[in-house]
Amino acid sequence: MGIDLVFKIAGIGIIVAVLNQVLTKAGREDMATLTTLAGLVIVLYMVVDIIGQLFESVKQIFNLY
Repeated sequence: MGIDLVFKIAGIGIIVAVLNQVLTKAGREDMATLTTLAGLVIVLYMVVDIIGQLFESVKQIFNLY
């Protein structure tokens, strides 16, 4: 869960940025927007999963069942 998550998010950000630039230069602004939105959804899904694990850990530490 450590640094690999940061690298995954950074990798997704780089790929989305490159695709956004390529699609914008090709005149496909609508597809560029959808690509950016898809990248955002993927990263948010990853972050929500980590936050869920955090809450489970807090529940276990303080015996909040």
